[in-house]
Amino acid sequence: MTRLEEIPFQTMTGETRTLADWAGQVRLVVNVASRCGLSPQYEQLEQLQRTYGDRGFTVLGFPSNQFLQELASNEAVSEYCSTTWGVTFPIFDRVRVNGRKEHPLYAELKQATDADGKAGRVTWNFEKFLVLPSGEVRRFRPQTVPDAPEVVDAIEAALPIRKD
Repeated sequence: MTRLEEIPFQTMTGETRTLADWAGQVRLVVNVASRCGLSPQYEQLEQLQRTYGDRGFTVLGFPSNQFLQELASNEAVSEYCSTTWGVTFPIFDRVRVNGRKEHPLYAELKQATDADGKAGRVTWNFEKFLVLPSGEVRRFRPQTVPDAPEVVDAIEAALPIRKD
């Protein structure tokens, strides 16, 4: 198991989880924010969850107020996600994604490079990290929508072949 899989984080209700709880699955880790102009991406994230969830895929949402666009409490975030976007994928406790108090999960994820070969700071809300069962991480910047061909192709390539 990779170090990334072992890093603990909290649910909104205070339970400790790790990426290993979804071992063998394709996981899309996203720093989300309710008041962001990119929040319509919640709809596309939910559609990915509904399309691929039964094939070993999950979206994992991490609210962050790093860019001053998240609601003040877990309860408000949870209500917003469910009532506004019908979110069914897990939304976790709020985290910092950059800086001295960044969450260790993001410290590790940010080592992955994007399509331009750049690693480092999360640039904005809705940065996406596709964590493959092999431990490889594919990084997509905020302006890349969740249902962009490069994201969908990476998800589909990592999922088991559907036997219809």
